Amino acid sequence: TPTRVMLVVAVVGSLAFLVYALTVRESTQIPLLAAGMLVLGLVFGALAISGAIATYQAGAGGRPMRAMGLAILGGISSIISLGCIAGAIVLALLSPRGA
Repeated sequence: TPTRVMLVVAVVGSLAFLVYALTVRESTQIPLLAAGMLVLGLVFGALAISGAIATYQAGAGGRPMRAMGLAILGGISSIISLGCIAGAIVLALLSPRGA
């Protein structure tokens, strides 16, 4: 579906940006890492929400194994999302004030 394609592109793009931010050795490295982690957290949050919707649809459609798998993947996505957002907050607090 177009939503899945868009989310895969967003995950790959935000991971590429995060890898780029890891290679930069300037004073802007920490703000770049914070921005990359925030975007990655938002993308995984969108994946968790779409997983919750798909879980509900699979459960209502009488497919319990698919619903269980989607629920597990959605839960993992939400944990990754919250971890990335927490990391972004920590990095934003550690960033130099001039950046």
